Amino acid sequence: MRIAIVQSNYIPWKGYFDLMRSVDEFVLFDDVQYTRRDWRNRNRIKTARGPAWLTIPVNTRGQYLSPIKDITVSDSSWGAHHWRTLAANYAEAPYFRRYAERLERLYLENQETSLSAINRKWLEALCDILGVRTRLSWSMNYDVGEGRTERLVNICQQAGADCYVSGPAARAYLDERCFRTAGIGLEYFDYAGYPEYDQLFPPFDHFVSVIDLIFNQGPKATDFMRRQ
Repeated sequence: MRIAIVQSNYIPWKGYFDLMRSVDEFVLFDDVQYTRRDWRNRNRIKTARGPAWLTIPVNTRGQYLSPIKDITVSDSSWGAHHWRTLAANYAEAPYFRRYAERLERLYLENQETSLSAINRKWLEALCDILGVRTRLSWSMNYDVGEGRTERLVNICQQAGADCYVSGPAARAYLDERCFRTAGIGLEYFDYAGYPEYDQLFPPFDHFVSVIDLIFNQGPKATDFMRRQ
């Protein structure tokens, strides 16, 4: 049983979903500290003027040490603004109309104020569009404990996982001995080798929200999430 444990992100890039579909359970690790100017509450899209950020405004005053799960939205109008921006920049994309009604409803009817809840709601909708069936769960449902690597091992053990799949950046800080001692395999995911696709507003950019891939490639989107 393969597992990945990652903080929730807002409309993340295709690699996030590629990692997700490579495992049996994907744990949203949102009882760790919120980080500013990161991927928790923002992501990039393509525009005619170059890449642009879509950012969910959040309450962080006096909460810089708060876990992600405790971060809340500071302005409820963000959804309408984000949808107008997406529609303005992707209206000419080949598959915009196919998904526009569903995504517009998601943005305009949202009542969630928790950043974690918003991220999960969007992740579930995008997984459904992409056909990713991996089980999503919360780290808060597990007895996490202490220690940077030990917390991950604890979740793996409680979930019954025998293989932990990590992003490549974690090589710098994971204590691999903890996994070996627990009898849990450790793999580092490789994001290299994704093919390019027909994308609006060249030059091509891999590192934008998966929404760009969905609007441009529709049902063929997962073909461009297979590394070569």
